[in-house]
Formats: sequence, C-alpha cells, structure tokens
Amino acid sequence: QVQLVESGGGLVQAGDSLRLSCAASGRTFSTMGWFRQAPGKEREFVSAFTWSSTDYADSVKGRFTISKDNAKNTVYLQMNSLKAEDTAVYYCAARGVRTISVPTTTAAYDYWGQGTQVTVSS
Repeated sequence: QVQLVESGGGLVQAGDSLRLSCAASGRTFSTMGWFRQAPGKEREFVSAFTWSSTDYADSVKGRFTISKDNAKNTVYLQMNSLKAEDTAVYYCAARGVRTISVPTTTAAYDYWGQGTQVTVSS
C-alpha cells in the first residue's frame, strides 16, 4: 500500500525558512512534487521533479528548492524567504507512471499525502 506522509509545517514569520518532508512507502517514484492550497483557492503546483528535470512555479523560483533522498525514499521542500502569500496547506504528490517533462496539474498525479499546514505571519 502506497503512503505519502508530510511533515515539517508550522507557523513562522515572514522571511523565515521551513523544510517540508514527504516520506513515501510502498514503492518508489521517479516523479514527485509539491502542491499547495490556500483557503478559498484551488490547489496549485509548487515544484516537482522527474528522472530528467525539475520545475518550480514562478512564485517560488529562487526561494524554494526541491530535493530527494533516495535511500530514505523521502522528498524535501526547502522554503526560504517565506512570504504571507505562501500560507497554505502543502501536499506531497507522486505519479505512478514515468514521465520526462514535469507535470504541473493535479490530475497528473496518482498519490497524495494528507497535507501539512504552513502559516506565514507578516
């Protein structure tokens, strides 16, 4: 059974940093990423990687970094210079089928974590 478990969210001030973790179990994935959903808004793409590329939303480029530890089957999202508009529930996602280009739509992902809340106070 596949499970994605996020951790690392919290309440921080603008300008602070946080690192989110997503531990996968049940299988490994070549395509994984992060999405976020703010109150009253649709879930949006943040960052993801495939076996050949990585992509970021324009709103987080230069501030967020996605990485993975294959030995731990864990994906990380390092978030620096956080802003109030980064406040959202952050979800880890994984795609069951190998792909070359980075998918940025929620429909492209087959597995989801339960989400972790990130709140940035201004």
